[in-house]
Amino acid sequence: MKKVYLFFFIFLSLVSCNQPSKNIAGSGKNPVTQYIDTSDMTNNFYDNVETHPLPVNDLFIDGEVANPGKVDFNGLPVHSVIVKETLLDSTGGDRFVGAYRYDGYSLFDILDKRILKKANINEFKPIIDLYVEIENDKGDKVVFSWGEIYYPNNLHKILIANGVSRIIPSKTKELWPLPVESKIVASGDLVTERNISSPVRITVKSYPHSFTVKQGMSPMYSPAINIFSSSKKVGQIETLPENLVSTTFNTIFYGRGKGIHSTTPFNGVLLKDLLLKYYPVIKENLRSGIICIAGKDGYRSAVSYSELFNRNDQQEFMLIKTAKEEEGGLFRIFAASDFFSDRAIKSVSEIHFNVIK
Repeated sequence: MKKVYLFFFIFLSLVSCNQPSKNIAGSGKNPVTQYIDTSDMTNNFYDNVETHPLPVNDLFIDGEVANPGKVDFNGLPVHSVIVKETLLDSTGGDRFVGAYRYDGYSLFDILDKRILKKANINEFKPIIDLYVEIENDKGDKVVFSWGEIYYPNNLHKILIANGVSRIIPSKTKELWPLPVESKIVASGDLVTERNISSPVRITVKSYPHSFTVKQGMSPMYSPAINIFSSSKKVGQIETLPENLVSTTFNTIFYGRGKGIHSTTPFNGVLLKDLLLKYYPVIKENLRSGIICIAGKDGYRSAVSYSELFNRNDQQEFMLIKTAKEEEGGLFRIFAASDFFSDRAIKSVSEIHFNVIK
């Protein structure tokens, strides 16, 4: 029996040694060795071909932080995400580009030690109205909400990529075109318009609209939601359309401050279905649209357009209608994507939309 085990160990060692390897960019841009499983000896589908390094530009952080400056990639862990890259085409449909595994540094880690210095802290202390603009060396911009980075159930899904590997179909062997520049990779997006190349600057901002804050407001009730686009009122929601399908989300409703609230399911409609006629799916909106949802008491949250309208995980934002005159009604928000309940806005009274230029 010992001889059998010894033979098996030697066999596995020889197989491992015979796998081709390649140096790729690792933590701090230093090369590391990656073994390529060309013989499918493991159950991992995503390590079968070589990983190609993507040169990372110098990246600077500024805006509403007390310690702006250049990002030091040394010591940052390298994460991996898998992406089916797809872009909008000229007809309004989707154009598939390719399937890839990207390695890189998460936006979570990059921003982790930046001390926030909110411009509107005297009006609104919570951090959930923050968002970040990411600009590349060509002047293109994309936006991500702070909640999208730090509140989701699944962390580290937005990367600055320093390596890429094709995910090749086993039958067709189709070789997707390889990127040659570093890029921001939003792996939760269905249409990947936010995956812009060569990011060079991250700017932290709070949503620019001012609201009157009334902490501890009671009773709190808003009979309708006013819809705004670029500060202009474009609509109002007073009731839910009868043709919208009602959905139930089971949840463990847990707040960052108060902990467990309830385990009661939420029933409502998808918020994106109500807002689509006001905010259409176009490239500009997907890349740099930012939304702010505000309650009657001035409590509010930033949500990126793609986070609301362009998910590939079906962890949607829900609008819930309560009983008439119910405290915290008539409409509430539930963010199924979030670990914490902090972006569950009560008595929603306004929804604002802007495109970052």
